[in-house]
Amino acid sequence: MNKFSRIGFILAAAGSAVGLGNIWKFPYITGEFGGGAFVLVYLLCILLIGLSVFIAESFIGQYAESNVSSAFVKTSSKKNPLWKYAGFMVFSGLIILAFYSVVLGWILHYVVSSFSSLPSEASIAGASFAALTKDINTQIFYHTLISVTVIYIVLKGIKEGIEKVNLILMPLLALILFGLLLYALSLDSFSKAMGFMFVPDFSKINADALLAALGQAFFTLSLGIGTILTYSAALPKGSNFIKSSLYVAIIDTSIALISGLIIFTFLFEAGAPSAAGPGLVFISLPVIFSSWGILGQVIAISFFMALVFAGITSAVSMIEPALMFFIERFKMTRRSATVLCGAIFYILGIIALLSMSDEYGSLLSFSGKNAFDWMDFITSSVMMPLAAILTCVFLGYFVDKKLLQTSFEKHTSVLVFNIWYMLVKYLVPLAITILLINKLGLIS
Repeated sequence: MNKFSRIGFILAAAGSAVGLGNIWKFPYITGEFGGGAFVLVYLLCILLIGLSVFIAESFIGQYAESNVSSAFVKTSSKKNPLWKYAGFMVFSGLIILAFYSVVLGWILHYVVSSFSSLPSEASIAGASFAALTKDINTQIFYHTLISVTVIYIVLKGIKEGIEKVNLILMPLLALILFGLLLYALSLDSFSKAMGFMFVPDFSKINADALLAALGQAFFTLSLGIGTILTYSAALPKGSNFIKSSLYVAIIDTSIALISGLIIFTFLFEAGAPSAAGPGLVFISLPVIFSSWGILGQVIAISFFMALVFAGITSAVSMIEPALMFFIERFKMTRRSATVLCGAIFYILGIIALLSMSDEYGSLLSFSGKNAFDWMDFITSSVMMPLAAILTCVFLGYFVDKKLLQTSFEKHTSVLVFNIWYMLVKYLVPLAITILLINKLGLIS
């Protein structure tokens, strides 16, 4: 297996974690739940839950140096072959990538359209976005473009493909966000955005907000799909997986907070509401950018390009766990495994986008959800939480504690290990189980 350099692993894992969830989802959820108090709860969830599971996956990957399915067997105390079924999590990434590629296609369309014109009214922006989600040919074109890009990068391998693209795109993403942040700092509304995000109003916090913060903290770090475990298998032996995990969490969280500050500054400057919802990126912001003339177009192009860069770095990570599974389990070449995985997520993406169309929507919908929504729901609300619970239970009850402690004490203190072990064995599985039960309750 090709190995990452240490900085390559950090950027690749950060690239996996930093995606549409940071720049699109985090700001609109923060707006819906009132700002500061939600951000505080989110940060606590990242620290106590997200980071704990991230370190857990990093340990398993680095120790076993193999695909997800084999890694659980190799790490278990009695090498129990039944743990190979934990490998189910690798298929979550392919399903997520199917609809993620479609959404990335929308964003790429917005990059192109921003060069010509931006909608001047919310009704026009809303109608334009609705028309895009019904336009089969345009969506297939951009979905194909994104898919080919992802497959090409992954075909290059870990060093020449994934690591190299993250070494290029992650700094570019940081540069664009830094430029947008500098512009936001020059606006009068920046102080209002700071107050909104960092001055907590605990009256805004309820059970839904707590669960949303937990879910966002968990899913933003790309946990439960095998990516971090697979990437960690390509870490050099003896690398400090704890420090690397901490760096990734810091990068991921910082980009989410910076994105929130930028977006809320723009919203408040235009007098727009903070609770703009999921349509924030595709409806509210383009209208705001339109009112700023040529400068608005430049900012719009930069913003949507940042989203594309963040999305691509996440997309290439989603395919790697399934890829390594096919390569190691079925002795496939990297090229054959990439073509197979690419075909799976590409075809599923076609089904997802067709399910939103007027022509095929009724054929590809059941129980009140279309195929696009079902792919999102099954992965985020069932497969990923189950995988994370399984990972925590595995390390807490089926792995030799002395092995864990020895590995941890090379890089940190006994106190830190004991806190992490308590979290993984008891608190984290309980918290994720509560999230899972709540999410599944949405079916009824």
